[in-house]
Amino acid sequence: MTPKQILDSFSETLMRDERIFSAQERALVATLLQHAKTATAANPETQEAVNAVIASAVGETVAQRAFAVLGGSIVERILESNPLPLRDAAGKTADIYAGPGVPKEPDPPGVRAPKKPHDAPVPPKPPGPKEPDPPGVRPPHIAPRGAPLPPTPKEPDPPGVKAPVREPDPPGHGMTTTVVSETRVAVAERPAVLPAKCVVLDEFLAPMELANLTRFVVEHEVDFIASQVVSPHADGGVVNYEHRRSRVLMDIGEQQDVMLKRIQSVLPQVLEKLGMEEFSIADVEAQVTASNDGDFFHFHSDNGSERVASRHLTFVYFFHREPRQFEGGELRIHDSRLKDGVYVSENSYQSIVPEQNQIVFFPCEMLHEITPVKCASQLFADSRFTLNGWLRR
Repeated sequence: MTPKQILDSFSETLMRDERIFSAQERALVATLLQHAKTATAANPETQEAVNAVIASAVGETVAQRAFAVLGGSIVERILESNPLPLRDAAGKTADIYAGPGVPKEPDPPGVRAPKKPHDAPVPPKPPGPKEPDPPGVRPPHIAPRGAPLPPTPKEPDPPGVKAPVREPDPPGHGMTTTVVSETRVAVAERPAVLPAKCVVLDEFLAPMELANLTRFVVEHEVDFIASQVVSPHADGGVVNYEHRRSRVLMDIGEQQDVMLKRIQSVLPQVLEKLGMEEFSIADVEAQVTASNDGDFFHFHSDNGSERVASRHLTFVYFFHREPRQFEGGELRIHDSRLKDGVYVSENSYQSIVPEQNQIVFFPCEMLHEITPVKCASQLFADSRFTLNGWLRR
């Protein structure tokens, strides 16, 4: 088959897939084209322009839906057939398997060559600098257990690992899953000790979706308002600059739909890795948060009051303009323990350095904080942005 024949066959297959383009939508497009043809019959150039506009809109819609369908399928196959990198509290890398007794599968080409039985013993390497992770695998920086908490948001953060600024990967680049967890305890059991755990996915949105989201946020700067804090002892939130400082955009329109569709495509795998049972989503909250110079959020949980008790899973999606113009703003998830019916910090945590097009999932009862952001320009467009929210059950 010629390239054109392959493309035509693929397009025909997509058009027949109800997940991509429903019969009602196909009928609507046909009606639009017929009306456009009738209305512009006397002017062929106008008819051609109208047809091009309709074709462009349909093509973009089909492409985005196809990406979501194919992307989810690809991720499922990867998760079924490959172990995922795990970082423990000491920062050592291990592999996660389906369960005890499951034989280890060979590593993917180019990552680590399996040792053959007839190979000669390899002498141990002398101590040296740590080798870089394989391409595409970017585990979060894990702070050592027992790391001291920052006294106040005004003091500088302790030295840490800063994520390098890098160009976005080309379209179709594989999505990496990183799991940060020590135990697989169901959240509903409310254990006495709650170790920090999360799932981190890289390259979460398609390049066009990321560009659209960034442009949307910058264009709506005037609609951002001061962030509020939901008090455990009140029905409403209050602005408290001693506990939280940032700005939020509550109405994000179709950007929420784009994010939710992508989240739903990976949710079963995320819940499995967090040791959480699947649940029916009763409601979704989402907002965009802009954090600029000096902004922060002290440690807290996302379902600590009656008003937000039904929140079950938190997601935080990082994005920003390139090149990145801010430092800090790390997401720290604390180890915690029950005290008088509520979780309190154990004064140790795991730290996620925000990286472009990356999303983090964790249970809502996890104590977490955002370290102070440093942005020399103080321009809104140079802020640390997140599209963050909660799935309610």
